Amino acid sequence: MSAVPEHLRKVLAVVPTLGERTDTLGPALASLTAQDGVECTVVVVAPEDAVEARRIAVAHGGLVVDDPGRGLGAAVNAGIAAARDERYFAWIGDDDAMRPGGLRTLVGLLERAPDAVVAYGGCEYMNHEGHVFAISRLGRLATWVLPWGPDLIPQPASLTRLDHLRAVGPFDESLRFVMDLDMFLRLRRRGRFVSTRHPVATYRWHPDALTVANRDLSIHEAEQVKRRHLPPPLAKLAWAWDLPVRTSIRIVSRRLTAKARP
Repeated sequence: MSAVPEHLRKVLAVVPTLGERTDTLGPALASLTAQDGVECTVVVVAPEDAVEARRIAVAHGGLVVDDPGRGLGAAVNAGIAAARDERYFAWIGDDDAMRPGGLRTLVGLLERAPDAVVAYGGCEYMNHEGHVFAISRLGRLATWVLPWGPDLIPQPASLTRLDHLRAVGPFDESLRFVMDLDMFLRLRRRGRFVSTRHPVATYRWHPDALTVANRDLSIHEAEQVKRRHLPPPLAKLAWAWDLPVRTSIRIVSRRLTAKARP
């Protein structure tokens, strides 16, 4: 990475928070500010009354942006709007973390593939006690199944070129659970995705996570999003694979929840 000009290594990292997980927000921000080989601008999107979360953000050198109060998609869009001259975009939850060297690895993937729009890596699954109980590292397979199968690209372990993100428009604020899937499908039309199986981020799996606690609603929303991105002839045949995909997602989700228990 030393050969890459400094202005090409600037990353905008957005961390939306409601201010309810102040115990994990600090470590999440610290994992971003400690990244080497890149210049990381951390933007924390929080409600005005989330006083402690805002204090933690400032203590870690983060820029605080007001949450518009229209859901997760709107919060991420508000964070992106604070971008200056950054070249790349990352987004993690307030209880996730970027592994040491994770952003450097993802930037390197994109710099070696000028035609790529998204880079992603493996992702560790951690329970609320900090124990890693599973690792997602499917590599290129995750890109292949994206249009019709489950979304296996870990959002915290992904990095997107900001110019392509702006070209396809903001995150869909009408979506409650799968705004990242919709964005990936839009970006997929602009260029290829590159990946590594090496873990670059950590995702905290717990029963009250938005998509975990609302699995059936999340599955239904994902099916609707995938249909609107498919060519009309294929969209009419989606019922043929929706049921097995739906079943597999539920089975894997239950197993991960069981493993996440102490």
